Amino acid sequence: MPKRAFKIRFLLFALLLPVAARAAEPFTGQTLRRDVEFLASEACEGRGSGSAGLTEAGFYILRSLRDAGLDPFVQSFEAEGHLARNLIAALRGNPDSDRYVLVCAYYDGLGILGGKCYPGADANASGVAAMLAIAAALAADPPRENYLFVALDAHSAGLAGADHLYGKWRFSLVVNLDTLGSGLAPVSSYWPDYLIALGASSYHIELQRANRETDLRLYYDYYGSRDFTDFFYRRISDQRIFVSHGIPAVMFTSGITDHTNKESDLPETLDYPLFCRRVQLISRWLRQR
Repeated sequence: MPKRAFKIRFLLFALLLPVAARAAEPFTGQTLRRDVEFLASEACEGRGSGSAGLTEAGFYILRSLRDAGLDPFVQSFEAEGHLARNLIAALRGNPDSDRYVLVCAYYDGLGILGGKCYPGADANASGVAAMLAIAAALAADPPRENYLFVALDAHSAGLAGADHLYGKWRFSLVVNLDTLGSGLAPVSSYWPDYLIALGASSYHIELQRANRETDLRLYYDYYGSRDFTDFFYRRISDQRIFVSHGIPAVMFTSGITDHTNKESDLPETLDYPLFCRRVQLISRWLRQR
């Protein structure tokens, strides 16, 4: 089947399927958990590149964006021999500007390796759930700014989804949501209710203002290590391509844990009340900027 015809069929099928109504802000730990549980379920098979499980996850994401009142579409491209798809929805709050704030999270995972499924609840079903919650909250009461919400494919193929997105739109800011659901920081010095915001030091005052109700401890480095901070911010996460071209970018994360990229990365290992507070902070910061 020609790629264009497949792309149209994929989108039409996704939009025709029903999805549960999505709550506007304030979102809850229950709504975030619902999304994580589906994306990390057996139906999605770990969301491996080119798999039926990843397609199932894509259907769910497109339906959720549509249910938020947005008009999603698919950007298709080749990545390591597979047809990959970025799932995109625009929110136009300022028709006089051609710049967007990009809010993104990768949705592909390790899939099934050696007969074992790697569900990827925290990495990165949590980031996708956060993106969907923020999209719904901002769409319900749009700020005077343009947003592009994107579920990125091909993260595991050298960040090809982010690379393919670059240059197609003009971005004033990139917000990458990458592994946000755990409270299991492996560094004992971290405050229990924490959030890591790499690249956000220049937004310190804005974030603290948005943090008054959520009362999280914000860290602007990766577990106190300059090398880890540089590694995750500039080399192996989806904001890399944008940072390398001088576009301001913030990566929000709760960091790696003992479950990352393992079979044990399951929905029940996440801290949903804490996860919800993190997403509320990010949403409020975007609205108040």
